[in-house]
Amino acid sequence: MMGTRSGAILRAEQYFDTGGFVADLQRRVAIPTTSQQMDATPALERYLKVEMSESLAKLGFNCEVLPNPHAGYGPFLIASRVENPAKPNVLTYGHADVILGQEGEWRTDLSPWMLVVEGDRLYGRGAADNKGQHTINIAALECVLAERGSLGFNSTILIETGEEVGSPGLREFCKANKQKLKADVMIGSDGPRIDRHRPSIFGGTRGGAKFNLILNLREGGHHSGNWGGLLANPGIVLAHALATITDARGQIKVPEWRPKTLTRSVRAALADVHIDAGEDAIEIDPDWGEETLTPAERVFGWNSFEVLAFKTGNPDHPVNAIPPSAIAYCQLRFVVGTDPQEIVPALRRHLAKHGFGQIKVVDVGGLTMNATRLDPDSPWSTFAGASIEETAGQRPDILPNIGGSLPNDVFTEILGMPTVWVPHSYAACNQHAPNEHMLSSVAREGLRLMAGLFWDFGAQAWPLSEKA
Repeated sequence: MMGTRSGAILRAEQYFDTGGFVADLQRRVAIPTTSQQMDATPALERYLKVEMSESLAKLGFNCEVLPNPHAGYGPFLIASRVENPAKPNVLTYGHADVILGQEGEWRTDLSPWMLVVEGDRLYGRGAADNKGQHTINIAALECVLAERGSLGFNSTILIETGEEVGSPGLREFCKANKQKLKADVMIGSDGPRIDRHRPSIFGGTRGGAKFNLILNLREGGHHSGNWGGLLANPGIVLAHALATITDARGQIKVPEWRPKTLTRSVRAALADVHIDAGEDAIEIDPDWGEETLTPAERVFGWNSFEVLAFKTGNPDHPVNAIPPSAIAYCQLRFVVGTDPQEIVPALRRHLAKHGFGQIKVVDVGGLTMNATRLDPDSPWSTFAGASIEETAGQRPDILPNIGGSLPNDVFTEILGMPTVWVPHSYAACNQHAPNEHMLSSVAREGLRLMAGLFWDFGAQAWPLSEKA
């Protein structure tokens, strides 16, 4: 049985058009896999051991549900289909867990644990993040298998259950199971498209580091009438310290935080990127961020510093007193080329240089996820881009990385493989909020794109090399 590329894509269309996708996603959304709840383990195990293992076993995958090296956190699924040990292997990743359902906050006719089809929208917790996305990829594999009679490559699927709480245990798990997870490339789907009308590919993520700036000047508050003008106000001092980190439009002023890796290939790829988050998305502030960069370069090729919260005194019940302390909760999103070990030390040096050495910089939780990037000129980017363009009839946005963070460094640094992400959502999908949804039009196109991409992997004269 040989089949054709167009035949595999037609199968993907029929799967969606006859209700197969909605039926599969409904079962998966109905399982409340909220990793942020302490009693979520039974639901997480059910999703892997029953829903996913049974679905994948029908496709000839051998499924193992293995414990998390971190006690108290959900398990991992490794599913493998070996057609020929001499063939290349494609690793596919997804996460089963979702954030809290936020019951009672959704529209009155919606529930987080029931898939509701309304126009172009598929509502339900996990529809976009990430159950809908890995359902698309697994279904695309099935379509290729049914059309060709084989995939043409070996396939390994890794599904974790803790991405929404920082992927605890993932690094250790991948180190311990490195041989089982060995592959030529990782294909994943998470996050949004940059433009909902145009496919996207990204090869990495920005890293994320959180730290607090703390200034304690004295014990207790002091009457602002008696002591105003005599005692330094920590809120004002900390505000001026923050003003040395960026200027009034958010341009970073810490030298070590300014990337030197906005390369020719990255700029060329981003020159064609248009950010369209959807009709419900907030408008971009055109005068915010690095002035010499385009909006796409600011979020995909540069670093951004954010003050997530600022507290001095009692904001809920202000009193006429000079507060004793102030704290700013901060974050740096950073691209490849920024030394993650130097983020906090560089800030300490910068503050001391500007006369704010008394401010304590506290690293809270260390590095969230390291920055990763696949060059837009890489053979993998070129290969995936050409495949998707053939299917979609338009060139996809090809990004070196997205602006957010995913555990992509686990694949690039621990497992040592290139990564290609093809997102099937869009920025206004309300992930992590009530009324989360996936667009039917994007889901259907995603099925077509992935069926074509997996078909092309099976037809490729392997191995591709990132250095080729």
